[in-house]
Amino acid sequence: MEKIKKQKNIKELKAGDIISDLFVVKFKKPVQEYARGYRFEVRIGDSSGEIMLKYWGDNDKEFVQKIYDSIEKDGIVFVKGTIGEFNNNLELSVNDPEGVRMCKSEEYDPSDFILTTEKDIEEMYKEIEETINNIQDPILKKILNSFFSNTDFVKEFKTSPAAMYKHHGWIGGLLEHTLNVVNIFKNILKIHKEIDKDLLLTGAILHDIGKIREFEVISSIRTSKIGMLKGHIILGLEELTHKLKELSIKEEEAIKLIHILISHHGKLEFGSPKVPSFPEALAVYYADEMDAKLTQMINTKKDAITEDDYIYTKDFGNVYLK
Repeated sequence: MEKIKKQKNIKELKAGDIISDLFVVKFKKPVQEYARGYRFEVRIGDSSGEIMLKYWGDNDKEFVQKIYDSIEKDGIVFVKGTIGEFNNNLELSVNDPEGVRMCKSEEYDPSDFILTTEKDIEEMYKEIEETINNIQDPILKKILNSFFSNTDFVKEFKTSPAAMYKHHGWIGGLLEHTLNVVNIFKNILKIHKEIDKDLLLTGAILHDIGKIREFEVISSIRTSKIGMLKGHIILGLEELTHKLKELSIKEEEAIKLIHILISHHGKLEFGSPKVPSFPEALAVYYADEMDAKLTQMINTKKDAITEDDYIYTKDFGNVYLK
């Protein structure tokens, strides 16, 4: 079967566009009655963003319900409709009774809905390996080698995203973000020579390992059930403490590394069970935050579709685009 080619990303859509295109289903709102019949709403997305689909049916409730029931969360739908605007937000209106249908897996290319890092995954991973090989502390090196000699862990580490949307929300995002933090530290260590190099770099490599379990990639990146209920800090702590037990390493021998993992969001209100209590932990927090925020703002500028000098964002306020 010939695959259906995606025509436009959501970020490229404008009011008045007539489209026939593919989208991933994020969530559905139940069928409701309105003045001329029955309707429902579906949140749809692709690799560039999300938009609300509004299906306007007639008085045949049974038919509208059948269409609604056929739509599956995380599935891919082919949609024919028109882009409109409501409360300053774009939305996709479908008036054709058969303007929405589920697609079979062989009809589409999954890469249309999930971003992949623009960098070379194997080259990035090689840099991580070189950093691990240069660790001298026997306990830290033993921990790192145990993680990275596991082929299943390495596969997940290479391909996992670091977020759903805000920063490094793509295949390979965790690896890319981790390497960025490692490279930030390689420069910091030239200035602050009194910092424990091995502890800092080990903390950098392992600080986000919980994200391997926090996110799952199907037809889009989404938070897993365990990720939603525990979060990547707790999941990372579980991974590390399990590893310590497996290696017969006493918790006291790796307590600073444990602290780095549970304090790397910096503040209690940001989800850290503890705030950083020594320089290496503080450095991991700031490097992690800096890379995440810089990547997010750079992508905000890159993805902005406007001729204005500024774009307003919830996270940064006004972002200057020129």
